[in-house]
Amino acid sequence: MISATLFFGFLFGFFLQYSRVNRNDVIIGMAAMEDWTVARTMLLAIGIGIPLVGIFAHFGLASYHIKPLLLGGVVSGGILFGFGMALLGYCPGTLAVSAGQGSLDAWAGIFGGLGGGLVYTLLEEGIRPLLGPDLAKVSLSGIADGRGMFSLGAFIIPGGLLILAVFLFAWKEGRLERRWIIGGLGLGLLDGLLFLKVTAGRPIGASTAFPYTADLLTGLTGNAYFEKIRGSGHWELIFLGGALLAGLFFSVTSGEFELRLVHERWKKSRGGQPLLRLLAALAGGFVLIFGARLAGGCTSGMMLSGMMQLALSALVFSIIVFMAFFGTGKLLYGQKRSG
Repeated sequence: MISATLFFGFLFGFFLQYSRVNRNDVIIGMAAMEDWTVARTMLLAIGIGIPLVGIFAHFGLASYHIKPLLLGGVVSGGILFGFGMALLGYCPGTLAVSAGQGSLDAWAGIFGGLGGGLVYTLLEEGIRPLLGPDLAKVSLSGIADGRGMFSLGAFIIPGGLLILAVFLFAWKEGRLERRWIIGGLGLGLLDGLLFLKVTAGRPIGASTAFPYTADLLTGLTGNAYFEKIRGSGHWELIFLGGALLAGLFFSVTSGEFELRLVHERWKKSRGGQPLLRLLAALAGGFVLIFGARLAGGCTSGMMLSGMMQLALSALVFSIIVFMAFFGTGKLLYGQKRSG
């Protein structure tokens, strides 16, 4: 099981690095509203995953894993996550791939994320009542729970329309590029296939690995929260280990491996001071993971996998995240600086 999970993580890392959506310059480029590679790749993956997961569940080959809409947690966590992603320039899944490629700010983000996960474990019991109200696990999959044509159409139609929209907008902008198309196709197929009971029986996720690892390292395992995340945290840690290995392998074999702390888009907007970038990455990683745990997921588990299941919690999270992400991006990257 460990070897299979590591392999799935390796594939995940391959598709992220091939489409280049793990790169700091690309994610910051989207925060500055200058580069839409991440959006195209994610939306294509979701468009492919919606009918795939729906069909698998329809025939009993997979089960849904919809996250509840804990309104307080999703809104506050989404705000913090969007801010942290813009400041850091990575999300939990892309951190592992970029760390494997030698990005030192990704390693700083990982250490910051471990701190955020540890602090969340310490505070979880006290802040749990503040995460509500619980609006339950609401999804179109619940409406389309039958076995008729409506059930299948409820997934095939929105998935197809989303794919069509992605390609139409990309064609209009002259951005029909092989890398993001293959990346989106691969991520959508991979996440969809992981839902199958014969593969992993669960969707892709990443942020739970951080509190799980931090709790293990510090011995903070004798609590209800650690018991709750033990299974998923262990799986995600191995999965992200595979993603890190993919980043290392493909960057070394392609000659792109480079130890680097300050990337170009950050340098143009915020300057080239290593200490400032290091502190920003540490802080961004901390806020990113703390926000993800408040919301109950991240861009992988909540956004990508959740939207594939047409979950209301994923939709609300995505809207809040990108409002905070673009707002922070405008403040941080709206003006270019030198130095």
